[in-house]
Amino acid sequence: MKHIINVLVENKPGVLARISGLFSARGFNIDSLAVGETESPDTSRMTLVVRGDDRVLEQVTKQLHKLIDVIKITDFVGEKPIAQELLLVKVSLTKGTKPQILQIVNNFPEARIADVGEKTITIEIVGEEDRIQTILDLLRPFGIKALSRTGKIALPRGSK
Repeated sequence: MKHIINVLVENKPGVLARISGLFSARGFNIDSLAVGETESPDTSRMTLVVRGDDRVLEQVTKQLHKLIDVIKITDFVGEKPIAQELLLVKVSLTKGTKPQILQIVNNFPEARIADVGEKTITIEIVGEEDRIQTILDLLRPFGIKALSRTGKIALPRGSK
């Protein structure tokens, strides 16, 4: 089972290394990691996706709480947070395939054209993991030249 964890940390050098070191030392794998400054320049929010049962999640959160730079941990067990990813995908392009590719992009509000070259088209897709995967699967037959995908970012729904 995948778990999404938000970790609010002090925004200073070495924090990411300590947290990733904690995971590595205990043999936990991070499926996805995204880090960025928050509404306060003194703090950063790390969104981690880890795979495992509830016991693994409990171990992870206990270990994270021990780190001095960790301010707050939010795990989304039993919740459905707002969770998004960004994918940039460069697809092979010919005059014959351009209309088909544009039709795919136009059918999904999560997708937009980021760049068009002579032989490639770059598409930006922002959304939930399954929607991104659906669009990517539709684009694969045209030939994926390159892709880059962010880690998942998440916030709780409502006024939490």
